[in-house]
Amino acid sequence: MRLLLVDDDKLIRKSLSINLGKEPDIEVVGDAEDGAEAIKMCDQLTPDIVLMDIRMPGTDGIAATRIIKQKHPQIRIMMLTTFDDKPNIQQALSAGADGYLIKTDKIKEIAPKLRLMMAGAGVLDPDALKKLAQAENPALEDLTPRERDIARLVAQGLSNKEIAEQLFLSEGTVRNNIVTIMEKLGVTNRTQLGMAYYQN
Repeated sequence: MRLLLVDDDKLIRKSLSINLGKEPDIEVVGDAEDGAEAIKMCDQLTPDIVLMDIRMPGTDGIAATRIIKQKHPQIRIMMLTTFDDKPNIQQALSAGADGYLIKTDKIKEIAPKLRLMMAGAGVLDPDALKKLAQAENPALEDLTPRERDIARLVAQGLSNKEIAEQLFLSEGTVRNNIVTIMEKLGVTNRTQLGMAYYQN
């Protein structure tokens, strides 16, 4: 996977670059010190994943995430921040972030979570999930039994292919059902879908 690092702390960028760059399947294609630079580098490099800080001078991570997702919806964005408060988490996910990790995580634990994201899973730090569990819960009552099964497997981090195999469906059927589920729950990505499922 091609990875872009975004953080205003040069030492953090260097540490992440060295450690994640050692992984055989991760290529660090660049690093940016703020959101504006991250947007330009996404235009130039089109990475697979952006590892994005939230609080940065100028264009912050949330604003950058919103712009990058509008221009390059295929780029996955993992927030990596010290902020685990509910407003920041909600704003990041609403902006289109596919995952949210807290910087207390060890660097060696980040690579497996990036791989999960590349496989199509949403990734949410357990502490962040606890904070969001206090939020207003979208109801699951409107989902059909089949849609609830699919929502449960999405929440468990399974890919569309894995869900299709478990439920004996085509990948296209799974994909269409996920779109319907997201519309019913008022969410925009798999991370938010999983969060909504566990909140209920």
